Amino acid sequence: MSNPALTDIVIVPMHADFAEQAEQLATRLQLPIKSPGEVHDFSLELQFSEQGLRLQPCGKKAPGPTYADFVSGAVAHRRQFGGGKGQMIAKAVGIKGGITPQVLDATAGLGKDAFVLATLGCDMTLLERSPIVHALLEDGLNRASESEVADIVERMQLHNANSIEWMQVQAKQGKTFQVVYLDPMFPHNDKSALVKKEMRAFRPVVGDDLDADQLLDAALAIAENRVVVKRPRKAPFLADRKPSLQFQGKSSRYDIYPLKKLES
Repeated sequence: MSNPALTDIVIVPMHADFAEQAEQLATRLQLPIKSPGEVHDFSLELQFSEQGLRLQPCGKKAPGPTYADFVSGAVAHRRQFGGGKGQMIAKAVGIKGGITPQVLDATAGLGKDAFVLATLGCDMTLLERSPIVHALLEDGLNRASESEVADIVERMQLHNANSIEWMQVQAKQGKTFQVVYLDPMFPHNDKSALVKKEMRAFRPVVGDDLDADQLLDAALAIAENRVVVKRPRKAPFLADRKPSLQFQGKSSRYDIYPLKKLES
């Protein structure tokens, strides 16, 4: 998966209290720092704010900020009222009865699906290749670790890595995961009214997963029981490979490639 250059992003501490954190991240990512309100030519601001670390597109019609939140809002509502083990994602990864598989989420993004699975008891390993998205997710997990969901995020281990390369190395070492979960970025028209704010913010940072088809082979080599691929409902199969099982919703579906029966 291509990793777009981080040449159009600036770090902005929104308050003096965040200056040290901003300096540390700027050094780590090799990005410039600007003061709040300072005029610049960057398209994206990575802001340290009261909400946490957030990605804010610039411009007159820019959407609001994107950040990882595991405590409030839609994520909290889904945790409390989302349907538990009856959710499609739970069925797709094989959660039932006493079965809560060990899952590798190789396309973590902001960690929403991984958090759902961790809430249901799965031990999660998360891979995120984009250093910007990784920083947002890392910040969200750190904040959540000091909240009422601390026990859930303890089951989420995050790595900044190219998923294909990481899985290939693990496979050579004989490391396996019961389930590998994939949700690659799907190319589409950014002008569509249906494109989520989060995706509009992320696309300049992560691009499209143009080598997403290679993910499936890498996942099958490291999965012990099954590979699960989340796709837009009408999208083609990953690598043109038809799954053996499928769960379909209104806007998305889960393609399942089973290898061995999951047992508790």
